[in-house]
Formats: sequence, structure tokens, C-alpha cells
Amino acid sequence: MNSTPSISPSQAGSPTYAAFGSWKSPVTAQLVVGESLRLGQPRIGSAGIVWTEGRPQEKGRHAIVRFRADGEIEELTAAPFDAASRVHEYGGGALAVTALGVFFVNFKDQQVYAVDPSGQPKAVTQTEGLRYADLIADPVRGRLIGVCEDHRAGSHEPVNTLVSIDLASGATETIAEGHDFFASPCLSPDGTHLAWLTWDHPNMPWDGTELWVAEIAANGAIGTPRRIAGGHTESLFQPAWSPAGDLYVVSDRSGWWNLYRVRVGASTAASIGTNSDTALEALHPMDAEFGKPQWVFGMTTYGFAADGRIVCLYEQDGVAHLAACDPSSGAFADILTPYSTMRDLQVEGERAVFVGSSPTSGEAIVELDLRTHTCRVLRQSGGAAVDARYVSIAEPIRFPTEGGLHAHAFFYPPANPDFKGPEGTLPPLIVIAHGGPTSSTHSGFRLPIQYWTSRGFAVVDVDYGGSSGHGRAYRQRLDGQWGVTDVNDAINAARYLIEQGRVNQDALAVRGGSAGGYLVLCALAFHDFFKAGASYYGVGDLEALMKDTHKFESRYMIRLVGPYPEEQALYQARSPIHFVEQMSSAMILFQGAEDKVVPPNQAESIYQVVRTKGLPVAHVLYEGEGHGFRRAETITHSLEAELYFYGKIFGFEPADTIEPVVIENI
Repeated sequence: MNSTPSISPSQAGSPTYAAFGSWKSPVTAQLVVGESLRLGQPRIGSAGIVWTEGRPQEKGRHAIVRFRADGEIEELTAAPFDAASRVHEYGGGALAVTALGVFFVNFKDQQVYAVDPSGQPKAVTQTEGLRYADLIADPVRGRLIGVCEDHRAGSHEPVNTLVSIDLASGATETIAEGHDFFASPCLSPDGTHLAWLTWDHPNMPWDGTELWVAEIAANGAIGTPRRIAGGHTESLFQPAWSPAGDLYVVSDRSGWWNLYRVRVGASTAASIGTNSDTALEALHPMDAEFGKPQWVFGMTTYGFAADGRIVCLYEQDGVAHLAACDPSSGAFADILTPYSTMRDLQVEGERAVFVGSSPTSGEAIVELDLRTHTCRVLRQSGGAAVDARYVSIAEPIRFPTEGGLHAHAFFYPPANPDFKGPEGTLPPLIVIAHGGPTSSTHSGFRLPIQYWTSRGFAVVDVDYGGSSGHGRAYRQRLDGQWGVTDVNDAINAARYLIEQGRVNQDALAVRGGSAGGYLVLCALAFHDFFKAGASYYGVGDLEALMKDTHKFESRYMIRLVGPYPEEQALYQARSPIHFVEQMSSAMILFQGAEDKVVPPNQAESIYQVVRTKGLPVAHVLYEGEGHGFRRAETITHSLEAELYFYGKIFGFEPADTIEPVVIENI
């Protein structure tokens, strides 16, 4: 079941000398997409271990599957059902495996469904215009509790609340309101208290959040909520109750997201709900991140084992670690695994499950035995394993940047045993800018990066200032400096590698999606450094984005750029769309026609100006795609189109047979 065929070398003997970029590679675009599953939301319950699989070959549909006791994988939701929430547009938290059954949010209508043994899910809610996420069960009262986002007509922006959903009738009832955003509801073990997080504009959840607790009456009514911790300058993440009734949460009050216990008297749910004298007690202070930016719902980094220990994930210098912390004694010990990236940790009894990847193997659903610390792969994201000789291993680099500071990145040299570059030449470099911008990169194996390195490209994946994973101060480097700090770091990463003699200074490209696409456009508009750029649904006009984007990010730029309209001039000065005439590099623009985050007209406007100016430019618009491509054919085409584009700009002929892309002015 877990065997993965290996792709063998295409040639034998001595390597052939060939231009970088032209090398024949077993890592095809079809391999990158064809069998790659987007694994997420693993859950442990009476139904077994359940998770979602995003399937590009099924137009991005998220199926719910279960690992059975006999070792077989069973699909619980057939097409057209698609387990994906659209709350905050980015979703997450669409799957709930509970004592009351398995529930999910269906992408098309955003209603809650119950997975039925017959294989035909049954609708629980049926109110058009409402979206749901972060569902948990209240088994005593026969209901679900979760986040609701109301998109019905009549409001300036959707209204977010916490609601209960009666499973017998499907009726919803608001149980907490009055804040712009809600997340992470969790019920105490005895069912008497509910905790959750809130935040308000202009904060994002990694800027400042609040932890609330309310008592639940016997009839299910929610008492007066009480704020326990947090504020405008403290980010909280994943509140959770231990089996003993203690409340825990991750806070960055020290400058790092660390684990804390809420301490009041006996530290029981009852005392937390009534005692006004509360405090957060750090369990194991360290310069490491036990939390993550909450771009999506349902993110988890810790859970409670049968012996009372807290099993947790933390990150240092872009590498994830697994550990166990004893909250009684304070003992803290790493649990060694082969994985350098781990996420979505769930713990129950004497086992844990998470999504993990190593430098040489892609993401997988992994089960960990907490007694023996042995790992078992339940599901691999890809069906084929690449021969190790074609795999480029991430090298962490720390490089100097503006202001006497340093920034972080992972460098991947070319790797292909069948080829060498011509004597005296160096490989072209692709600088990757991740999205967010408050996000991060990682060192785990990713086929899209190997697609480039196995063809002779060098790649540097930059954790520019503003990225998560390096503490709050590093995240705040981007405050007021979006389009400046991130771009400088991308350029300085390339300069560092040039000075090290590892890449060709005359063949530099920069690529990125969303906020990473904005970095690409800024780099080309405000600097004469890169020879080519590939922007995937990149932001071109900050002012237009400020006026026309979804609620979750509608005030995001107040911190990244400045207050609007007071700083209108700065928004215009940071918008590449107004400075296209300054561009002197080639570019290719990829865009989804149904993008609700970055309107498609931004890419079209930039394309027209660059085209008129006479620079090499291509614009590829995909119907049916939004912000982030889901369909296999789209991902395959865009990857090959980008390679074709680089071939024309850098002067090599790809070994692949690729459908030509229309490039103007070439």
C-alpha cells in the first residue's frame, strides 16, 4: 500500500555537458501534478484516522478519506462533494471528526454535511449565504459549534460570529458576536466552558488576538464571555483544554510563540470562568515558534498524550521539530523523526498524526507511536519517488541585508547525474518569493523545486523579513515596508550567492505568487537587477487592492504600508502598476479569471503597458481558476509555460516537448 515506484536515471555513464536549463529530467510537470495530493486536516476519532486530499486531477476537489484498521484507505466522500471552506476566502477547518460523527463544509454551497455510512453525505444546514469553518462537537447537547460568516445581502462586509448548529433541525444560533473575527472554539472536557479567539480590524491574527472563555448552562445557553488574555500587541494561537480541564494557549508575548498554561487557583474550567485573577505561565520558554500565522482555520501544533505530556511542534531556523513537554515537571525532550517540516498535529492516547515531509520525501500523513517513537506513513502525497541522485537538498543560508541585518533562505543547487553545465559556466538562479507575505518557506522536499534544479537551475527560496518562523521582531520587519524589505532581501539573497560564486549573475529570475507575485513586480519596477520575472496572481495596485479585496485582508495593508487614505501617496508609490515604464526586464504573468483576492484586471493592465513598451512579456489567463491554482491542467501548463519562457529569455532549449507560449516582443 505504501510502496512508491522509483523513477530511474534516464542515462548511464559519464554526464553530458549541456546548457543549464536544457537538461532532461525525470521530474516532469505531469509528475509534479498528476499524482500529487494536497494532504491536510488529519483527525483521530472513533472512525479512525481521517484526512482530506486535494486532488488536482479532479479539478482540485478535496475528498475525505479514512485509514482503516486493515491498512486500506477508504474514500468517504465521492464527487461532486468537496470538503473546503471559504470563510476568510482561504478556508481551512472544513473537516470535523467528532463523537457525533464526521462532518464537513462543502465547497460549492458552503453548507455543513454529515458523512453517512451509505456514502451519500446528508445536509445539516441549508441557509444560502452562510459559510462555516472550525467545527467542533458539543455531544451532550447534540450540536456543533463553529465559526459562521454571513454573506447575505445588506451588510457592508460579511459578519463573523460563533454559532451553534442543532443536528436534529439544522437550526443555527449565534452564541458569540461583536468582533470582526472568531476562531478556534474549544470545549472543556466536562462541557461546561467554551474558549475561543477573536481579533478586530486592523489586526491580523498574528498581530493581536484575544482569548475568551464563557460558561455553558445546562440548557446550552452561553454565559457572559470573559477575556482571559491577549490584546492588540499579543498574538495567541490554538487554545486547548487538557483532559484534566486545564486551559492552554500559544502566545508570542515574549517575542516568540511559546506554550502557556492559564493559571488561576486550581486552574480548572470552573475557576477560569469565574476568577478574575488569571495569568499565563510559560511551560518551556525558548527562542522558537510553537505557533503559526493563522491564514487558515484548524491549524494545530500541540495535543495531549495519555500520560499527561504535551506533544508539540516547534520551529527554529525554518526546520520543524517534534517534542514532548511535561507540564507538571517542566521536562522537555525532542522526539526524533526524519521530518524537517511538520504541521497539523493531532494527538490522542498513545499516538499522534501529522503531515510531514523530509528533505528527500514529499508530504505524507504520518502516524507516530508515542511509546516507541516509530513513524508509519499512512498516505504519501505523490505516487512516485524520485531517484536520490536527482534530488537537490535544501541548504540553509543566512545572508546580510539592509540595515546591518541578516535574513534567511534555503538554497538548492542543480542536481542531475546525467548532465553538467559547460566548463566555465554557472547555473541560472531562480529566486522564489513565498506568498502571504506573513508566511514562510521550509526545507521539506517539494517536486516543483526539483523540477527546476533537475533541469540545471539553482533555486533560492527566501524567508524575507516579515516571514514567520523567526520570532515576532522578524515578522515586524515588514511593518510599513512592504515592497521594500522583502524585495531587498530577495535581491540580497541573489547577491550573496553571486559573491559565493555559485550562480550566474547574468541569468537571474524571480518568481512568486500573490504577495510573492507583488515582490516580483516590485523587483522589476523599482530595481534593475533581475533579467526575468514570473508573477503568479501578483498584486500590482495596492490602492485598488485596498478598495477591492475580501474582509479578512481588507485592513492588512494598514500595517504593511500605512493608513488609507491618509497615506494614499505611499500606496501609489509602492504600486508597480504605476511604474511599468521603469521596467527593463522580461516577465510572464499567470492569472486566474475568477480571482477574488487579486482582481484579474491588474495583470491585464501591467501586460498591456509592458507590451506597448516593447519588453518581452506573456500573459496567461486561466478560466475557472481563482487565487491559487487548483486544477491539474492549469498547474501543468503554467509550469511548462514558465520553463518555455525562461528558455527564450536565457537562450536555452528545454529538453521537454512544450506547447509554445505567445511571448510578445521576443
